[in-house]
This record gives sequence, structure tokens and C-alpha cells, in this order.
Amino acid sequence: MDARTGNEMVDIPPGRVTLSDRRTRRSWQVELAPYQLAAFPVTQALYAQISGRRPGAAHGDHLPVECVSWWDAVRFCNALSRRDGFTPAYRIPADISADAESIGWDASADGYRLPSEAEWEHACRAGTTGPRYGDLDEIAWYRGNSLDRIHEVGGKRPNAWGLHDMLGNVWDWCWDVYDAEVYGTYRVLRGGGWFDEHWSCRASARRRSHPTFQVDDVGFRMARSVRR
Repeated sequence: MDARTGNEMVDIPPGRVTLSDRRTRRSWQVELAPYQLAAFPVTQALYAQISGRRPGAAHGDHLPVECVSWWDAVRFCNALSRRDGFTPAYRIPADISADAESIGWDASADGYRLPSEAEWEHACRAGTTGPRYGDLDEIAWYRGNSLDRIHEVGGKRPNAWGLHDMLGNVWDWCWDVYDAEVYGTYRVLRGGGWFDEHWSCRASARRRSHPTFQVDDVGFRMARSVRR
């Protein structure tokens, strides 16, 4: 059986990461406890199994799911948590017109969730300090080698902690708000995608999108909190 479904979890060690905001020119450090992060982005097969849907134009069981909104991603995390017997991480209002700020994150829950921006970058770097954890052509699908299309997960070399496609292929939704003062509820995207130039495929690169938008180079991978 092929294991590339998108819920194979890797133990991530504790650490510290420095985040920065280009607009405000502010930098800050975040201390991270141990957690888990999926080895691959969520695949179309797993997403269809849980949600009954296959969004996007390209179809393939081992392709990363894309054209999923931030809302879609948090609902999926809760649904998969229930299936696997975990406590859902998110409190989602019944009112479908509610905005993303009305979702609560139960940090004590052991269910699947989106990584924080700091968790994502710490895991992407895997102990490295440069812009990438390896040669870009060896680790990522991007504009220079993707032939203008999405690719199956796991086709490129993983980082030192066993995480595939942290850069390139599809952007990953994160939990965090990008810049509430300027962009309101827009959420953080990390990692770069198959249509991006090399400068977008860096451990520190940030993008933003509205939590309701569904874009053809945006997917997600899941995290889980580790109970101590």
C-alpha cells in the first residue's frame, strides 16, 4: 500500500524560529514545543475519502489537493480527527456566514490542525539556516522544472526530518493571520508552488490569501499537538 496520503505524521523537535514582517520591518522569536507535522501535503485521495469532494482541475490520488480554502482545510482537519478518534482542534460556528475570526483553536486538543506559521518554518528548515534545505531542483517542483503542472507528492528529496514538498508544488495554508491591520482576516501561506519562480520557494517566503479563496496552487498539510 502506498503511504503517501497526507496524514503520515513526523515528530518535530522543539526549537526556536525567528519570524519577520516586511511591511513593519519587525522581527520576533517564537519558542516551539514538540509537535507533529505531516510528511506530505494532504492528497486528493485522502481529501475525497473524508469530504466526498475532489476540487481542482488536475486529478490523481497522489496529487496534493488544491483549490481548497482555509475554511475547507480546518473543516477537513476536524472531520479527519473525528474519524481517527482524536479530539477536534477547532470550534467552528454553525453559522456558515461567520468569518474566520469566529473559529477557536483548542490548543489542548490532540486532533489534526493547520500548523502555525512558526511551526511551518521550523519544520521546513529542519535545522538549516539558509533560504532552502537543499538544491531547489532536487527538493521542489517550481516554475523552472514543473512543466507548468502540479506533481504527485513525495517525488522530490525530503528535508533532514523526512518532510516532502515543504517547498514548491503547492503552498500550505497556516493558522496565522497575515497582517490584521492591513489585510484583515487574510491568512498566511508558506512554501511556494509549482508555478512560482525560485525566489518564492524559500523557507522564509510568505504569501497571503483570504480564507474563503480557492486557488489552484494552494493546498495544506496537517499538524498535531503532542501531549506531554
